[in-house]
Amino acid sequence: MVKIDNEALRAIQLIQLEMLEEVDRICRKCGIKYNIIAGTLLGAVRHGGYIPWDDDADVAMLRQEYQKFRAAVKTELDTSRFYFQDHRQTRGYRWGYGKLRRKGTLFVREHQEHMPYKQGIFIDIFPLDGVPDNYLFRSIKNFECFCVRKILWSKVGQIEASGYMKRWCFKMLAKIPEQEVWKYYHRMVVSANRKKTNMVRILMFPTPNREWGYYRCWYENSADIEFEGKKFSGIRDYDSYLHFKFGDYMTLPPVEHRKTHPVSMLKV
Repeated sequence: MVKIDNEALRAIQLIQLEMLEEVDRICRKCGIKYNIIAGTLLGAVRHGGYIPWDDDADVAMLRQEYQKFRAAVKTELDTSRFYFQDHRQTRGYRWGYGKLRRKGTLFVREHQEHMPYKQGIFIDIFPLDGVPDNYLFRSIKNFECFCVRKILWSKVGQIEASGYMKRWCFKMLAKIPEQEVWKYYHRMVVSANRKKTNMVRILMFPTPNREWGYYRCWYENSADIEFEGKKFSGIRDYDSYLHFKFGDYMTLPPVEHRKTHPVSMLKV
């Protein structure tokens, strides 16, 4: 495993900042609504930029806006510096959201060395889809999301999971034809957006607090927020969102929880 020291971490953050600026440039030019979310928004509010130990950045768009962004990168992306990945255009890519990556870099997560696509330093671009407003139905939907996510993750899980039985289970899940899993996922997306629900989520990413969703209005109402001396679009009611996601978000976590992701190959 590669140890990410403070100098390397800052270099990663500054490369990701370039990508955030590129997303912002494309979205403003093409009239696409986006928000910085999760730890990126928390960092903006609490630190005025990156959480000091954070090595990733997160952007979210409601599904319609995400589709516009996917189309826009085909003509607007600065391909001399960046490339965009998602499962529809990147062979072997098994995540239900996109990544914008920096050319000429490496950021390979531990146990993902065998994945058959380029793995440069990245930021995540998350699509948000509707989930049922009824808690019971939303809980069932969360279980469905969990199952599909684990099937997609199985190519990593068969190596990374602890214990022989877990690895064996993931090895069996990895035998499910990838195209069939994506067909099922696409049906989930269509179903999720048939009507406008009050709550949304990233279907292929865990959702905390046992609520299994976030309020759509948070992502529909944005405001510019300063992050590393730049202005990005963020959730206007960030206090409600951050309390919902993190609880007492202004209190720093214990030192032992301030960690970067385990990385096996790194080039900045």
